[in-house]
Amino acid sequence: MAESAVSFLLDQLTVLLLEERKLLGGIGNNAVYIRDELGHMRAFLRAADAKEESDELLKEWVKQVREITYDTEDVLAMYMLRFSYQRRDTSWLNRYIKKMYCSMKNLRSRHRIASEFQIIKLRLENVSKSRERFKDVYNDMNERSSNKTYDTRGDALLLEEAEVVGIEKPKKQLLDWLMQSDDDGLKVISVVGMGGLGKTTLVKKIYDDASVKANFNSHVWITVSENFNLEHLLREMIKDLANEINLPRPQILEAMTGAKMKEYVHEFLKDKTYLIVLDDVWKVGAWESIRRAFPRTSARGRIIITTRLEEVGNVACCEKNDHLYHLNCLAPEKSEELFYRKAFPRNSCPLYLTEISRSILRRCEGLPLAIVVIGGLLATKDNNLEDWKMFERKIGVESQEDSLKGMNKLLSLSYYDLPYYLKACFLYLSIFPEDELLLKWKIIRLWITEGFVVAKEGNTPEEVAESYLNELLNRSLIQVADTYQDGRPRKFRIHDILRNFIISKSKEQNLLTVACGEEMSCPDKIRRMAISTSTKESCNFKYLRSLFWLEYFADSESGMMMFQKVLGGRCRLLKILDIRGAPIESIPTEVFQLYYLTYLGLRRTNIKLIPKSIGNLENLETLDLKKSKVTELPIEILKLHKLRHLLVYTYGDIKTFHSIARTLKAPYSIGCNLTCLQKLCFIDADEAADGIKIVREIGKLTQLPRLGITKLRREDGKDLCSSLGKLTKLRTLLFIFFFAFAIS
Repeated sequence: MAESAVSFLLDQLTVLLLEERKLLGGIGNNAVYIRDELGHMRAFLRAADAKEESDELLKEWVKQVREITYDTEDVLAMYMLRFSYQRRDTSWLNRYIKKMYCSMKNLRSRHRIASEFQIIKLRLENVSKSRERFKDVYNDMNERSSNKTYDTRGDALLLEEAEVVGIEKPKKQLLDWLMQSDDDGLKVISVVGMGGLGKTTLVKKIYDDASVKANFNSHVWITVSENFNLEHLLREMIKDLANEINLPRPQILEAMTGAKMKEYVHEFLKDKTYLIVLDDVWKVGAWESIRRAFPRTSARGRIIITTRLEEVGNVACCEKNDHLYHLNCLAPEKSEELFYRKAFPRNSCPLYLTEISRSILRRCEGLPLAIVVIGGLLATKDNNLEDWKMFERKIGVESQEDSLKGMNKLLSLSYYDLPYYLKACFLYLSIFPEDELLLKWKIIRLWITEGFVVAKEGNTPEEVAESYLNELLNRSLIQVADTYQDGRPRKFRIHDILRNFIISKSKEQNLLTVACGEEMSCPDKIRRMAISTSTKESCNFKYLRSLFWLEYFADSESGMMMFQKVLGGRCRLLKILDIRGAPIESIPTEVFQLYYLTYLGLRRTNIKLIPKSIGNLENLETLDLKKSKVTELPIEILKLHKLRHLLVYTYGDIKTFHSIARTLKAPYSIGCNLTCLQKLCFIDADEAADGIKIVREIGKLTQLPRLGITKLRREDGKDLCSSLGKLTKLRTLLFIFFFAFAIS
């Protein structure tokens, strides 16, 4: 997380130092120092960010670097804001007059900002010196973290058969695949699913099954782990193979290379029937580095892999006889059975606890890990109704109970294994309210606006962000909740248990503040805020970057009071304003003074008119007016040369595109000005003026991958075909007639 923040700031500083040397004036040298020092720290941060949980001092050090990074970005943004207005006037004379008028004020501003940069430089120098104390810690970090990380997974191996429910069907299927006697050679079976589903427990029951023991000569269970070491894994495998048949292990085992050990395993197994379990494989490279050790012919070999990653499961199951099994959450009746076993180990559920039991159980969403941990905790409450109610109130936030810490530790494995560029993206999902489905394209646009998406040559930011979503999906951290007709994901959901974890982490890192009542406490500097109600707390909105209206949870009256309070708090650095569903009929005038505003979401509001002052928002990239009352945009929209996503339409059924009630009358020279557009849906093709046709203008939007058109006429056909031939990046094209169809 800290590394991604540093990378974003370094990109800003690098561009600024290249293009704004004169503007930087006296702070240039300090800016260079800050850039260079953070650049030196970045490699260390990438490792420390993944290991900070195991060391409180290191965790505090990472926090300090993160805060310095954010503060530097704040000072830099305020500095650029102060001097942006005189540069925006196209008149040389006006710029000169403004420059003379503001010179004294600018001199004071430069002095103040130079002082702030000097303070940041001193803070950074101190943090840089303190990094030295972590050298020894860093050297042995891998060993210490691997010793602590997997304790909770080992507990799954100790579960008795009576404690496990809902595994009958998957166990039968896996046994059928495993025991097929007509398949000679090697067969790989991958069991894929998110952490906490019980993959290890299920496979252990199969591994210990008497029929399995009787049908294979050799049996080995190896826990691969996140910190994979090939030599160690092979050494343990050889020891287990030898011990099983009381064979002395090779005398030179400790000195053998990885290649020699693979040869030994291959020779040992080639004439035997064998079952090898590789539990918790995190990386494709782990499988690729060991698979050659297992003979594919001359024996009946079976390998079972458990993994959270779809990619690992698919790569391992690359032969025609291999199988991949997706382990799902427990059905409601099985969830209840497991919960009652854990929460009421000696008795049945009392009637007065039935309703609250179901309420708590719904929060577990069929995740065996959550059910076992929470059920076991409630078993200590002696069926006391008040204690249960208190726990129900706490379950929505991270509890400090030791048993729940164990579950969070397991969930943290998936988080800390994420590459640095995905950590902020994953934590950012905590902005979405509980039970709200996550719209794919909204997530993509927000990530890009926040600066979380790392540029990749040959790809648009949208394509890179989409690959991030696919990676989170592959890691079972999010789940597909809805798809388009062609099967592409449209909406995602995140498991409540994972959501609670990322909420806890985002609070810890001051990623998001939720205004949820009078008793809330504000951090010193709020950078992202979600509004559900008003608060009496006096908060500092000066450095606010993102503001969200929690549509389904907000109290309209108190929420609007909070909204007005925030906008009146001189939050001039605001980049994201998403107030979908807010009960407003006009856009507050303060919005058009937000120079940095990049994302403006007005979906499902009652706004009918976009004023001409929209042209002031020269950095705007996303304008979302879906299901608002807007039907026409002013000509000033053409000043927004950075606009990438323009969304103005209303329809009933997303999958069939029936019942479109409202589309966009676009300015006629849209093709000459909005050349960065990535999505334009829907525009009316029958509007024309001064001989300019919309269908001809479309051909100038050469970067456009997604386009929706309505009200096409027969006479537009030739011009439309000519324009479409120029849109070489077009991937999705939607036409709306009296009936609906789509071409993608």
